[in-house]
Amino acid sequence: MGHHHHDKKSKQDEAAGDGRKEEKHHKHMEQLAQLGAAAAGAYALHEKHKAKKDPEHARSHRIKEEIAATIAAGSAGFAIHEHHKKKEAKKQARHGHHHH
Repeated sequence: MGHHHHDKKSKQDEAAGDGRKEEKHHKHMEQLAQLGAAAAGAYALHEKHKAKKDPEHARSHRIKEEIAATIAAGSAGFAIHEHHKKKEAKKQARHGHHHH
């Protein structure tokens, strides 16, 4: 009588699984942000070069360079933010996993 089945995961197992999933998500976001920063940085350099080659439109190129540099800085900041979120998720996954 009274057989007790454990079909559901324990709360700790679930928390550890969620933590790993969250860690992966933040890792991907960090990589995307790094790509964005690199691309925007490259574009800023490209516009800086164009400003020298094309003095007639230098002002336009400098504005584009400034915008791209701002985007690069924002993307880099976001990458750092995601890196910290990833570390937090990893820590939570570890702690959730060790408690039985």
